[in-house]
Amino acid sequence: MRKSLIWIGTVIGTAAVLSLIFGALERKSEPRTIATSGECLATAPRDKTAITLRITTLDKSAATSMKMATAKVAEITEFLKTQDVQMQTTQFNSYEKTEWNRDEQKSVVLGIETTISVEVSANNIETIEKILTQFAGQTNVYSENLRMYTSPETLKPVIEDCMARAVENARMRADALAMGDGKRAGKMLAVSYGAQNGNVAYPTSNLMRSAKLEVAAAMDATGTIVSRDTDVSVTVSAVFEIR
Repeated sequence: MRKSLIWIGTVIGTAAVLSLIFGALERKSEPRTIATSGECLATAPRDKTAITLRITTLDKSAATSMKMATAKVAEITEFLKTQDVQMQTTQFNSYEKTEWNRDEQKSVVLGIETTISVEVSANNIETIEKILTQFAGQTNVYSENLRMYTSPETLKPVIEDCMARAVENARMRADALAMGDGKRAGKMLAVSYGAQNGNVAYPTSNLMRSAKLEVAAAMDATGTIVSRDTDVSVTVSAVFEIR
């Protein structure tokens, strides 16, 4: 019995020692790391200009209201086909429009209002100026949401380059911190990023009753629509091995 207890105790003791050894080896194998952040600021040209043309018609007859709206859209579309633009219909609805009559203290029906919106974008700012001027002051036609922005095709390589530069910035910081201990940053073990850009510029308010007024508000002293470049900001958080 005594020999059995001694044997069991020896096994337990050996297992405990091995556990401590393997635990120490495991802790030793875990690399020392350093976590830093990096930033990059860049700009991308706003290479697109867009405008929304909204056609709104009102008539007692629903059929007449829709016919007036679609006829005007057809006229606009024919003109746009002669220009180097991209266009798409973004709104098409028709509903009963009412107004509160204060004298009668009740809601009265004004008619059926039909609204069709067409978004137009172009690479050339002068093309949008021509479209705005063409339809300025026309009955039932309103311009809104004039804006300049950077196309995804132009923005993508700028952001990707900025991401790489932000990682380089994070590594430089990690090297500077590790240098105090006579070390340097090794391979990157983990990274995450966030990107921001003020991609859209609105030179005027979103809703304008006159295309001519909108053009005037967006132009500089020489009569040209102006917009500065898109600001791009990328921030990364990275973990490096210390060597």
